[in-house]
Amino acid sequence: MTVDSSMSSGYCSLEEELEDCFFTAKTTFFRNVQSKHPWKNDCTPAEEPWCPPTLQEIKQKIDSYNTREKNCLGMKLSEDGTYTGFIKVHLRLRRPVMVPAGIRPPSIYDAIKEVDLAATTDKRTSFYLPLDAIKQLHICSTTTVSEVIQGLLKKFMVVDNPQKFALFKRIHKDGQVLFQKLSVADCPLYLRLLAGPDTDVLSFVLKENETGEVEWDAFSIPELQNFLTILEKEEQDKIQQVQKKYDKFRQKLEEALRESQGKPA
Repeated sequence: MTVDSSMSSGYCSLEEELEDCFFTAKTTFFRNVQSKHPWKNDCTPAEEPWCPPTLQEIKQKIDSYNTREKNCLGMKLSEDGTYTGFIKVHLRLRRPVMVPAGIRPPSIYDAIKEVDLAATTDKRTSFYLPLDAIKQLHICSTTTVSEVIQGLLKKFMVVDNPQKFALFKRIHKDGQVLFQKLSVADCPLYLRLLAGPDTDVLSFVLKENETGEVEWDAFSIPELQNFLTILEKEEQDKIQQVQKKYDKFRQKLEEALRESQGKPA
């Protein structure tokens, strides 16, 4: 699996700002904010047994996919029935990640030789990955979700346990944005092929694993202390933003009252 070095940041929606507000509250200390519209499969009829597509069906789907792909990122079919292509993964990690301290970013030579730079030092530091940045991956049809997560972490030299993260598929339905967690054995490129190249129809998002309570034992004392420092700073920034907002609102109300009473400003 190769990883494209391009990265682009996205815009935060109002819903994401609200999630950030809850996330930074000290009283909840890293409570994971669930989506307002969780994935639901209520009243779903029983599915018929799944049959793998034939080679001819795969070829037809790839041909159809490539005719709609406008960015020269089509899929290529091999004689053995496997195929390669590209997926884009949005990074929406709200917690800091651990990386080796004082290590240069991996070069192309390191990637080719599969050099593990993280193993060259025991020193660790933590930082936030850019929110909703996008990484483009070149993968095979047999590449699993687990391998995609491990590849992304290796690209950024993240040394956290891969089980702390999960890959979600994001779709638009009835005007809502819905997320569904993928199994570690799912193959993202096959899902991309079925959905077509339009990322508005289907996109992939890397998030923290939301399967249960946070396993605090998995974090070191310096990590936890660093989290608290970051939370306190974010909390103070959020308080100042709220205060400025209502100070401005109060000022406008006072001006409106003076105008209504015929008093000069």
